[in-house]
Amino acid sequence: MTVVIKPSKAKGIISAPPSKSAAHRALICGALSEKSVIKNIAYSEDIKATLRALRALGAEIEEKGEEVIIGGLLKNDIRSAEINCSESGSTLRFIIPIAMLFDKKITLTGEGRLLKRPQDVFKELFEKMPVTFKQNENNIVLKGPIKSGNYRLRGDVSSQFISGLLFSLPNTKGNSEIELTTALESSPYIDLTREILREFGIETDYSDGVFSVKSGKFQNREFVVEGDYSNAAVYFLLNEIGGEVDVKGLKENSSQGDSVCKEYLRKLKENKNEPLDLSDCPDLAPVLFAAAAVFGGGKFVGTKRLKIKESDRIATMREELKKFGINLIEEENSVIVEKGTLKAPTQPLYGHNDHRIVMAMTALSTITGGEIRGAEAIAKSYPDFFEKLKMLSVSIEEKGL
Repeated sequence: MTVVIKPSKAKGIISAPPSKSAAHRALICGALSEKSVIKNIAYSEDIKATLRALRALGAEIEEKGEEVIIGGLLKNDIRSAEINCSESGSTLRFIIPIAMLFDKKITLTGEGRLLKRPQDVFKELFEKMPVTFKQNENNIVLKGPIKSGNYRLRGDVSSQFISGLLFSLPNTKGNSEIELTTALESSPYIDLTREILREFGIETDYSDGVFSVKSGKFQNREFVVEGDYSNAAVYFLLNEIGGEVDVKGLKENSSQGDSVCKEYLRKLKENKNEPLDLSDCPDLAPVLFAAAAVFGGGKFVGTKRLKIKESDRIATMREELKKFGINLIEEENSVIVEKGTLKAPTQPLYGHNDHRIVMAMTALSTITGGEIRGAEAIAKSYPDFFEKLKMLSVSIEEKGL
């Protein structure tokens, strides 16, 4: 799909889309209960992947509009021994430890770059146990069951590995510990996991680099998914460049790491040359790089994991920002967006199969105008994004639907 955007200001009231991060976690906790109700669900491609995986593993799921009734995963037989996680890294890394609860061979597949994204943490962890974890370029083959005990893994990689174990280990007999061998990164995502686990009756402790996980039963709950800061960030950027969008439905004092988006955008606009750390909020990077292009540059640290997302977000943003006349420089674990004058691109922009890149290009195009090809990637997290922008008076023409 191609979208053509003309210079325009976003104005109006919008509800923040449901948090994809919270929805993944709530659906998993609900599936591990007997029967729970998860409200305020948006069926992005990633959430569909998680629902598909949970259903394959035995969960009973009824979708009723924005509400999902879900439960019974560990009480039923596995429906399918092959699970397609699509392009969802959260789905894959959360489901691996849950699938490892079963004494059955399960094959996980994916699309796009998913299986190229590193799973070495799980490989190193499980190869020391009497279980199966085999990965090749086409799939991951698993066979448990894992048991309670001491699990040692790195903390300076994706927090999704730790969250996956936090979901899985309470379902084993006996208490467990997850000991981190390096400093913890992306801690807000772990905080969100533990917060939602607590809502479903599962308590975890963290002290001196060790998570303590008690064996326990997931309680039935009615849970409302909060609004998503990572997707709302594009609206806050639109406000900083002259828009007037009132964003509703965001939780104050949220555990979401991306809730720093407003603060970071303010700092970029004030142009204080203060390095912004993206270690805990990598999904904000494309929108923040776009903001830096508008506000006279910026420096970002903690960027190494941006290369292993849906796209190499450093390389793709360098390529696309160059079309606006802005240079991006990559260093070992940092990125500099140089000061420059934003100009209208004379060639098409590309989404690179990455929803975050599409959002960033969209925001810049409301200033200069632009044509974005591969815009369908937005469906990964925010399927009705362009419809919402039209409601906010942004001039958008969609082609090739």
